[in-house]
Amino acid sequence: MTLTATTIALIVVAIVVGATLQRVSGLGMGLVVAPLLALLLGASEGVLVANATTTVSAFLLTLAVRRAIEWRRALLIGAAAVPGAVLGALLVGALPAAALQILVGAVVLLGLGTGWLVDHLGKLPHVRRWWVTPGAGLVGGALNTIAGVAGPVMIVHSRLVRWGQAGFAATMQPVFMTMGGLSVLAKTFVTPVSAWVPPWWLGVVVVGGVLVGIAVGGYLSTRVTAATARRTATIVAALGAAAALVRGLLMVV
Repeated sequence: MTLTATTIALIVVAIVVGATLQRVSGLGMGLVVAPLLALLLGASEGVLVANATTTVSAFLLTLAVRRAIEWRRALLIGAAAVPGAVLGALLVGALPAAALQILVGAVVLLGLGTGWLVDHLGKLPHVRRWWVTPGAGLVGGALNTIAGVAGPVMIVHSRLVRWGQAGFAATMQPVFMTMGGLSVLAKTFVTPVSAWVPPWWLGVVVVGGVLVGIAVGGYLSTRVTAATARRTATIVAALGAAAALVRGLLMVV
């Protein structure tokens, strides 16, 4: 795969925007980056790079918010994400390129639709069952591996267990770091999904874009509300997911 200057520029913009929104609201990197990179690089390669990008950004944000993280919940969700990542990798490895492109777009749009319903249906029932948190980790791990998007599942989970926004936003950083790392490992060793090896300098570009986005997000965090950042991430993600879905359908035709 040849990366043109235009493609590289678009990748950088997607990463900076995603990292900025994640710094402000706790979510946004996977939602923004995964569908756009799937569109630019292809579904398997794009989501794989998105998983790696999410791992880097979430690691850096984990360092910044480590004192507010609820580590017990983070460890429980991360452990439950392991089988989910393996199942997701097996599914990704079994699908042809067009079907995977359609699946990535559809999963992101479904996740965004679910998030919209949760925001507009009022309070969800308070669920105190023991399986709710590990169940969210399992499903989130699978969806993160398939489409690079676990945020909507985590939002629904937070509403069901009445998780406060501050603790939730901080704890999601090690969770997304773990899920991103698991997805990369599963799609590299369990079911290799791509023969394409990104050039070494793309890693430098990813880290640089994440650092710029976090810096911009830190500046905007006192000027832009988390709700505004989340709405922006939703719009950008929806446009990217719709384009990925259409591209997949055209590949089939």
